[in-house]
Amino acid sequence: MQKNIKKTAFVFLIFLGIISFFSDFTHEGARSIYGQYLGLIGVSAFLISLTAGLGEFLGQALRIVTGAIADRTKKYWTMMILGYAINLLAIPLLAFVDNSIWQVALVLILLERVGKAIRAPAKSTLTSFTANHLGAGKAFAINEALDQLGAFLGPLMVFAIISSSNRDELTNYQISFGFLGILAICALVLLFIAKAKYPNPENFEQKGLIKEGIRGNKLFILYMISISFIAFGFIDYPLIAYHFGNTTSINVIYVPLLYSIAMGVDALSALFFGYLFDKKGVIVLAIAIGIASLSAPLIFIKDDTILMISGVIIWGIGMGAQESILKAVVSKIIPKEKRATGYGIFSSVFGLAWFLGSLIVGALYDFSLIALVIFSVLMELVALVLIIVFVQKEKQLSSEKVNI
Repeated sequence: MQKNIKKTAFVFLIFLGIISFFSDFTHEGARSIYGQYLGLIGVSAFLISLTAGLGEFLGQALRIVTGAIADRTKKYWTMMILGYAINLLAIPLLAFVDNSIWQVALVLILLERVGKAIRAPAKSTLTSFTANHLGAGKAFAINEALDQLGAFLGPLMVFAIISSSNRDELTNYQISFGFLGILAICALVLLFIAKAKYPNPENFEQKGLIKEGIRGNKLFILYMISISFIAFGFIDYPLIAYHFGNTTSINVIYVPLLYSIAMGVDALSALFFGYLFDKKGVIVLAIAIGIASLSAPLIFIKDDTILMISGVIIWGIGMGAQESILKAVVSKIIPKEKRATGYGIFSSVFGLAWFLGSLIVGALYDFSLIALVIFSVLMELVALVLIIVFVQKEKQLSSEKVNI
C-alpha cells in the first residue's frame, strides 16, 4: 500500500513538474524579450523599468494574501488554474499589441506577474504534500529541474525565431508571443488533466504530522530572518550582465549563453542539493550558502574570463540550491493546514529582502566594486551563521519533543 502511494505521489509530482516546464518555457521566453519589445512599441526606459520593478513586487508581495486564501478555502486547484490562466494567457495576447495601444502591453505584463502570485503558494503547497513519500528536498528539486529546463529552452526558442527571419522586428516579437501561447495552452491542458486525475493531493500527507502553526513558531521566525540575509546578498543576473558589458574579458554576445549555462547548472544543482538535503538536513543549506558567497568575488573583483565564468557557474549552483532547499524547509516546519500561508509569507519576505538588497547592491556598484563584494559576502556569511543557529535550535526542539 505504502509503495503504491509513493508511486502515485511521484507521478503526481512529475505532472506538476511538466506543467512547470511548459509554464517557464512560456513566461521566461517572453520575459527575455520584454525590454526590447516594449522599446519597439514606444514605451520609455523609465516605464519599462517601473513596470519590471512593480511586476516583481506584485508577484512576491501578493503571495502573502493568496497563500492565506488558499489555506482558508483549501481550493488549491482553483488557485492554480486561475493563477496559471492569468499568468500564461497574458503572454499570447501581447501578440496583438502595437504602438497605438502600448499601455495594454504594460497591463498584460503586470497581469502575468499577478497570475504567478495567485498560483505560486498553492503550487508549492501541492508539491510539499509529496514530501513524506519522496523527501522534501527531492520533491522540490525535481520540480525545479523541470522548471529550469523550460526557463533554459524558452529564451532559446524566442532567440531562434527572432534571429532567423527577415521580417521586421515587431512582427518577429509578435510571432514569438504567439508561439509561446501554444506552450501556454499545453500547460493549462495538463493542469486540468492533473486536477481530474488527482483531485485531493492533500491526502498524500497525513494530518497533524507537524503540530506548531505559524504564529509563535520560533523556528519559522528564525528561518525568515535567515533567508532575508541570503536574499540581501545575492546578486541579480541583470547586474552581472551589465557588469560583463563593462569588462574586456567577456564579449556581450555571450551573456545570454552564460545565463543559459547558469540555468543548466541551476537544474543540476537543485537535484544534487535536494537529494543531499533529504540525507543530511538543513545544514546542507549552510554549505550551499558558503559556496554561493564566492560568486560575487569571482565575478566583480578582477576582469578575468576564467574567474568570471567560474563565478557565473557558482551563481547557478547558489540559485539551484536555493530553489530546492528553501521551500523544502518550510514543508518541514509548517503544518499542511497552514502551509500555503507559510509559503506566502516566505515569498513576500524573501522578495522584499531581494528587492532591498538589489537597491543597495546597485548603489554600491557605482560607488565601489570592492564595497559591493564585501556587502554581498558579509550578508551571505550572516545568513550562514543564522542557518547554523537554526539547525541547532531545530535539534534542541526535536530533543525536547522526544523527552516529553
